[in-house]
Amino acid sequence: MSYTDEVYARVVAQNPGEPEFHQAVKEVLDSLQVVIDKNEEEYRSLSILERLVEPERIISFRVPWVDDNGVVQVNKGYRVQFNSAIGPYKGGLRFHPSVNQSILKFLGFEQVFKNSLTGLPIGGGKGGSNFDPKGKSDREVMAFCQSFMTELNKYIGADQDVPAGDIGVGGREIGFLYGQYKRIKGLYEGVLTGKGLTWGGSLIRTQATGYGVVYILDEIAKAHGDNLKGKTAVVTGSGNVAIYAVEKITELGATVVAMCDSNGYVYDPAGIKLDIVKDIKEVKRGRIKEYADRVEGAVYTEGKGIWNIKCDVYLPCATQNELDLDGAKTLVANGCKYVAEGANMPTTLEGTQYLQENGVLFMPGKAANAGGVATSALEMTQNSMRLSWSAEEVDAKLKDIMQNIFKKVDEAAKKYDMADNYVVGANIAGFEKVVDAMKAQGIV
Repeated sequence: MSYTDEVYARVVAQNPGEPEFHQAVKEVLDSLQVVIDKNEEEYRSLSILERLVEPERIISFRVPWVDDNGVVQVNKGYRVQFNSAIGPYKGGLRFHPSVNQSILKFLGFEQVFKNSLTGLPIGGGKGGSNFDPKGKSDREVMAFCQSFMTELNKYIGADQDVPAGDIGVGGREIGFLYGQYKRIKGLYEGVLTGKGLTWGGSLIRTQATGYGVVYILDEIAKAHGDNLKGKTAVVTGSGNVAIYAVEKITELGATVVAMCDSNGYVYDPAGIKLDIVKDIKEVKRGRIKEYADRVEGAVYTEGKGIWNIKCDVYLPCATQNELDLDGAKTLVANGCKYVAEGANMPTTLEGTQYLQENGVLFMPGKAANAGGVATSALEMTQNSMRLSWSAEEVDAKLKDIMQNIFKKVDEAAKKYDMADNYVVGANIAGFEKVVDAMKAQGIV
């Protein structure tokens, strides 16, 4: 049994019932095989992989709060501090009923490599709760966030662990969390990112993940003598990442013909009208099916299957494992050329392999969606320096970071004779930096 197989078997045995975490570890270890084989003796002697797949710390706590009917509710809260070899833990907080330890460990593990790829001094972490902010009043959300932070504040800090937003944690939640942190600690510091612009937030943060996906996609196209002008694109999801990916890819000359939410998808052959999507999703908090009621020629389809729409570019920007093997086969059959992941692990392992084996240029989320955490780190820098950069300055830095990520990923793949295998390239480039730091800091 190879070293990677041994470590994976250990992960499965020691972390039962955590399929998302198992999937993330297997994908990374399999793609790192070529590097690990060359350094197996050293890595075994230092237990590099055993330490890499084990979080440095997992904090689990109860979150009691009182709803508007005066009833005491109790949720679970978590923070997974995965790896701090290259900097303080950095990663979002997710408030959603699906949140459990497996999902947060998978996200935290992915975050280690993603943060490494940015070139910025940030380690990997993730956290959240099974609390669902949907349908809750502002007062109920505030009560929950204050209770959550009353416990979490003991484990975070500007140079220790800097959470951000994620699914279910937007500007409102970040505000309530930060207010409680400041109240308890008496400190005004960059301990949470995604803050409001009037109290330490960064311009372009809202747009960053979506913009970043398109910036790196543009680099892939250029590297193959192509560009995005005239391309037909499908973007899954209709949240922040999807909306701003649509905005940026449209700026670069592509036409987005479909978007979706958890209920179904809408197809507009004339090109998605983003102002209407923003009104439905950001203003009215409605469902994507309303788009078809407002735009002549648009068609709404209930359920999954957005991958059936023919496209050159497919950007999965919704949630994990949304694109499976059948979807990947359909994309290939319809002539799709590029897939860049805007969400975290939105393509199954089988789907990813099929796309790669059939000539689709595939950029994994740990590289493609790193623009969000990169801009969060830029917010940390602005907070530390007591400065606020213009939108143009932040956007230029974001574009530069994404171009550098592509360069690192591309070079790492080519170094090991696996040109255009960006999954391997991203994992190797992120891994080597973290491992160098781990080795330098001893057995910790």
